[in-house]
Amino acid sequence: MALLEVKNLEVFYGVIRALKGISFEVNEGEIVTLIGANGAGKTTTMHSVIGLIPPKNGEITFNGQNISKTPCHKIVKLGMSQVPEGRHVFQELTVYENLLLGGYLSNDQKVIKEDIEKIYARFPRLYERKSQIAGTLSGGEQQMLAIGRALMSKPKLLMLDEPSMGLSPLLVDEVFDIIKTINKEGTTILLVEQNAGKSLAISDRAYVLENGEITLSGTGKELMASEDVKKAYLGG
Repeated sequence: MALLEVKNLEVFYGVIRALKGISFEVNEGEIVTLIGANGAGKTTTMHSVIGLIPPKNGEITFNGQNISKTPCHKIVKLGMSQVPEGRHVFQELTVYENLLLGGYLSNDQKVIKEDIEKIYARFPRLYERKSQIAGTLSGGEQQMLAIGRALMSKPKLLMLDEPSMGLSPLLVDEVFDIIKTINKEGTTILLVEQNAGKSLAISDRAYVLENGEITLSGTGKELMASEDVKKAYLGG
């Protein structure tokens, strides 16, 4: 069953048609990746899905509900959360305060405390640095914090925009392991990522975006074997 379904999505920036009628779906329990070069429309797609950029045309359905014109804060309440490109943690707040803000949907302090403990259990480094100002964390630690903050809302669908950007190869491996674990524990993942090799290796399915259009789709394995994908994205 499609948890997220996007049909004929068009987005304009002024007169520029950034998305040219794209369609794709994310089924419950999957990891689905959008790959493409800079400027292909990947982040625009993410922003449209979560309500930050209103589409000009098309339909976005989440968990059976049309959310095409739904504001972002209401979409989060429906069970979708995003880790934005560049992480965007609250730089001057502590790790703990960042996580607290991630749990804003709940009014139950006991539940919030339990959820934060779960995040600390998943990311022991965040527990070690819970009183540290987020802006002083390393890039990898900030990425863990951004993911932890997004998980505080208990999303059905977690969207990650370039989670490996700017990280060392060792930390890239760690972040992809975290994504796989989150998925195995029941959260559906939509991933936007320039590291095509790593993302396709963990994906059930994937789509290639070029100049605002989907030009190729298939399973992660099928796209890794595609000569066009190898030449354009895998250095083959």
